[in-house]
Amino acid sequence: MLKVAHVTSAHPRYDIRIFRKECKTLAEHGYDVSLIVADGKGDECVDGVRIVDAGLLPGRLNRIFRTTRYVFKKALAMNADIYHLHDPELLPIGLKLKKQGKIVIFDSHEDVPRQLLSKSYLHPMLRRIISTIFAIYERFVCSRLDGIVTATPFIRDKFLMMNQTVVDINNYPMIGELDAAVPWENKQNEVCYVGGIASIRGIREVVASLALKKSQVRLNLVGEFSESSVEQEVKTLDGWTSVNVCGQLGRNEVREVLGRSVAGLVTFLPLPNHIDAQPNKMFEYMSSGIPVIASNFPLWRDLIEGSDCGICVDPLQPQSIADGVDFLVSNPERAKQMGRNGQTAVYAHYNWDVESKKLIEFYKKF
Repeated sequence: MLKVAHVTSAHPRYDIRIFRKECKTLAEHGYDVSLIVADGKGDECVDGVRIVDAGLLPGRLNRIFRTTRYVFKKALAMNADIYHLHDPELLPIGLKLKKQGKIVIFDSHEDVPRQLLSKSYLHPMLRRIISTIFAIYERFVCSRLDGIVTATPFIRDKFLMMNQTVVDINNYPMIGELDAAVPWENKQNEVCYVGGIASIRGIREVVASLALKKSQVRLNLVGEFSESSVEQEVKTLDGWTSVNVCGQLGRNEVREVLGRSVAGLVTFLPLPNHIDAQPNKMFEYMSSGIPVIASNFPLWRDLIEGSDCGICVDPLQPQSIADGVDFLVSNPERAKQMGRNGQTAVYAHYNWDVESKKLIEFYKKF
C-alpha cells in the first residue's frame, strides 16, 4: 500500500478540493493517506485520512517562512512514498523531498504568476517583478518534480511546457451534494453569492447593482470579506439594504441557501487570473439546479451559453448585473429551465466522479 501525504501550509483541514475530494478519493481506493495542515487544531483521523497538524502561526510572512519549515519537518517524519503539495510556498520543500528520493507532485490551484498581477496591496511595478521572478522559479522547480496536477485545462497547458506528467483535475462538484431539491414555486425572491468576498471578485459592483434593480429581490451573501476596508465601504452603498448577511456557512447550510435562491452570482472582475479560471461556485450553482449570472469572459460565456444555464453580464457595470437579476426573477419558467439545464450538464460532464477517475489514473503512474 503506497503511503501518500498531502501537504498544505495555508488551506483548512477540511478543504473541499484537498480533503473532501482528493484525499478521501485516494483513501477509498486503498492508498494510505495523510494530510499535513497548519491550523493549530491538533491531529485526528477522519474518513480514513490521518490529519497531522504542524501548528498555527499568525501572519502571511510566518506562513511563508516559518510554517513551511514546520510542515517540512512533519513531512520528513512521515516518510511517505508520494508527497502531494498544495501551496506555491511549498515548492522549495518539493526540491528537498526530491533529494530524499521521494515522489513529489505539485497541485496548482491557481496560475500564481497571473494571480500576483492582481494583488492590490502590491505596487504595480513590484507586482510585475515578483510575478516574473516567481514564474522563473516555478518553471525551475516544476520541471524537476514527478508530476503536476492543475485545477483547470488552461493551467494544465502552461505546465505541459515544463513537465510532461501533467493532468487537470477540475474542481467540479460532487453529484447531489448541494441539490436541495426545492420546487421552483417554493423559491424565495432571492439570489445568492457563495465564496470568498473581495473587491476583485466584484462585490462593489454587485452591491451597487442592488440599488438599480426593478424587482424586490434580495442577495444572500455567504462568505467572509478578505478586506475590512472593502467591507466597510460596501456597507455604505444604497444596495446594502437588500443584502442578507449569512457569513461563513457549512455545506448543509449552503445547500439550504442555494435551494431557496433563484440564481447564483459569480461576477469576478476581468483580471488576468480570472479570465481563464473555472470558479468552483459556478459549477456548484449549476449542480444545485439554479441558473448562473456570470461575467461575460469568453470562456465563461462558452460554458454558460453552451449549456443554456444562465446569463453573462458585464461585471464592471452594476446596471448590467441588475438587468440579469431582474430577468431571471421576472421569468421564473425560463430561470427554472436554465437551472435544470445546468444540473443536467453537471450530471453529464462537470462532476467529481469524472475527475476522481482521472486522479486515480494519474496516481497509477507512480
